[in-house]
Amino acid sequence: MATVWDRDARASLLERLGRLTADTKPAWGRFHASGMVAHLNDSLRMALGDLPVKPKTRLLRPKLIRRAFIYWLPMPKGAPTAPELIARCAGASLDAEREAFQQLLDRCGALPPGSPMGEHPAFGDLSYDEYGALIAKHSDHHLRQFGL
Repeated sequence: MATVWDRDARASLLERLGRLTADTKPAWGRFHASGMVAHLNDSLRMALGDLPVKPKTRLLRPKLIRRAFIYWLPMPKGAPTAPELIARCAGASLDAEREAFQQLLDRCGALPPGSPMGEHPAFGDLSYDEYGALIAKHSDHHLRQFGL
């Protein structure tokens, strides 16, 4: 499974994001291009501990259930998300969000193994490895949403 801790995985995400234009339409969902990147950025800020997000459910917190969602099950289209992770989408600028994404990925890449991460609203406290896989999977999901 891909992980954001891998340099090549981060480079692939950046290359794919570089092909996104403001006119690119999603295959599903309500995001526009810049809003999707703002959502990814705020998800990264949450993972890095910069953006606290209120816990939502306890149903997905048991280790076996959260690992199934992170490692084995496909990411669902149209799944509910925390309001904090979509609050900036409407007014987002694609160029500014693309630059922020690169900076946030660089910060992630610089984290040493075992670094503490921010709490996830659905999964709770994730390990470094779990967050690495989830960030890569979530980013891939939304890039595929825009055909990238």
